[in-house]
Amino acid sequence: MLRVKPFSALRPPIELAPRVASVPYDVVDTAEARALAEGNPSSFLHVIRPDIDLPDDVDHGADVVFETARRAFMQFQNSGILVRDPEPAIYLYRQQADLLGRRASQTGVVCCCHVDDYNNNLIKKHEKTRKDKEDERTRHVLELNANAEPVFFLIRDRADLNSLVRADVAAAPLYDFTAPDGVRHTVWKAAASDPYVRAFAQVPCAYVADGHHRTASAARAGAARRAANPRHTGNEEYNWFMAVLFPASELTILPYHRTVKDLRGMTPAQFVERVRSAPGVKSVVAAARPEPPAPGSVGLYVGGAWSLVTFDPASINRADPIASLDYVLLYERILAPILDIGDIRTDKRIDFVGGIRGPGELRKRVDSGRAGAAFCMHATTIDQLMAVADAGQIMPPKSTWFEPKLRSGLLVHTLD
Repeated sequence: MLRVKPFSALRPPIELAPRVASVPYDVVDTAEARALAEGNPSSFLHVIRPDIDLPDDVDHGADVVFETARRAFMQFQNSGILVRDPEPAIYLYRQQADLLGRRASQTGVVCCCHVDDYNNNLIKKHEKTRKDKEDERTRHVLELNANAEPVFFLIRDRADLNSLVRADVAAAPLYDFTAPDGVRHTVWKAAASDPYVRAFAQVPCAYVADGHHRTASAARAGAARRAANPRHTGNEEYNWFMAVLFPASELTILPYHRTVKDLRGMTPAQFVERVRSAPGVKSVVAAARPEPPAPGSVGLYVGGAWSLVTFDPASINRADPIASLDYVLLYERILAPILDIGDIRTDKRIDFVGGIRGPGELRKRVDSGRAGAAFCMHATTIDQLMAVADAGQIMPPKSTWFEPKLRSGLLVHTLD
């Protein structure tokens, strides 16, 4: 069963929280992060994206990057931007946002999870990680001696945990502000931690929703600290890492759309005909809306028009959690055989557009000539994600886009 514990968080004073809180490190590039932090020395981006304070040509794996992060983190503590809570606690974190016309609200439990629960697959994965990104994040954890950002987990709904959360969020919050992107962030401190520890001890597993690299890096950092400690007992703080655990019913997965750079010399009309005649494709018809209405179909934008591509239901093995994913059907029936797309982790002819940007971004890329065609996807469901993880399988990369994203800098867990 799942182990959790409270922790003594480093966190900003209430008046600084909106200025400290930042987007996660991996949703912006250097230029975007630098623009977000401009004129704001309290932005946590100075800690998690130290490249914004270095020349543009700096190697992201260079020593100076991690030294800059460590100095910024220490300066935040020395100047009172981050202050230590005197006692360990469990926290509640709610986010509320309008997502493409739908009001979303999710409330998670912020606590520490055990690295061995990740190593023993009680915390289940659904994506592969890249070693270079793992290496970078692991070093960041070790240099700071802290999990600077929480990882985003989900669990199956439990009435006992939901009841605990409802009682604690009825109290006055520690923080309550709306970020520039319109997402409202509210944080509470739980009245008591023990009830949560006991409740999570009945939870059989958790699932990584967002943050596979951060989770893997937390586990690697814990292993490194163990190896370096000849008096390791298993009770040290470095055996734990910070996470936010959300009930599955409250979460929103948006689609992760695809664009391809070119049509391999085909005209748009020729390409549509190739798709229409492809094995496993049932129909290609003009579409009034870009969004596919249900799993088993994708929207196609090419030649200035939207079409709905429907795969033959009889050809889809719904019992196979991977083979039945729309992302796999698109790749195996269109991207690979017709457009000659190889490994989508490395092929430079394919790009990905997070669902929060909407189909308008797909149309813009094709109309501007930046892409030859675009595919509007139906979102992966929470049930599909859990089925893949339960089966010990791996989704194609860029198959889930969770919104809203967690803000970084509101709560930090140190390893000592």
